[in-house]
Amino acid sequence: MLLKGVRVGFAITGSFCTFAKIIPQIENLVNEGADVFPIISESVNDFDTRFGLAEEFKNTLQLITGKKPINTIVDAEPIGPKAFLDILVVAPCTGNTIAKIANAITDGPVTMACKAHLRNMRPVVIAVSTNDGLSSNAKNIGALLNMKNIYMVPFGQDDPIKKCTSLVADFDQILQTVTNALHNSQIQPILVLKS
Repeated sequence: MLLKGVRVGFAITGSFCTFAKIIPQIENLVNEGADVFPIISESVNDFDTRFGLAEEFKNTLQLITGKKPINTIVDAEPIGPKAFLDILVVAPCTGNTIAKIANAITDGPVTMACKAHLRNMRPVVIAVSTNDGLSSNAKNIGALLNMKNIYMVPFGQDDPIKKCTSLVADFDQILQTVTNALHNSQIQPILVLKS
């Protein structure tokens, strides 16, 4: 088991179309021995979409991890002072959340979890999923790439013809990115070709 006894926060933001790819990654972490703490943004907590119902998604997270998702700023804040996470994953990480992390904006459970965890100088893994990664959010992704204790899951353009500014992480590389980040190492290459 690669992550036996490792306490992993797994924060999920509103890129709903990627949730079907995220669930197996959470299961992988649990299967590798991680103690996973789910954290969800307000939109994940509240919104039913064509990709699924909020309550069903929360129930799935609780079933996989054995824990009720952290879904408020108040519940996320103790992550810092109690230092109960070894690593925090944000996957999918929307452009909105990328911008907030890069600019130190703390206005929800996921951004509070990041702020609280980073104060302990511990790794945060970001799995990008945004339609504006090569436009408005390029500068914020650049800022994250240069921040201490931030590690990126390899990412690339998901549809360069129809969505030429869109970027998405290779979610299958979350486990390897986590194991590298726990040793203060950025997985390489960061940029991948999506097929």
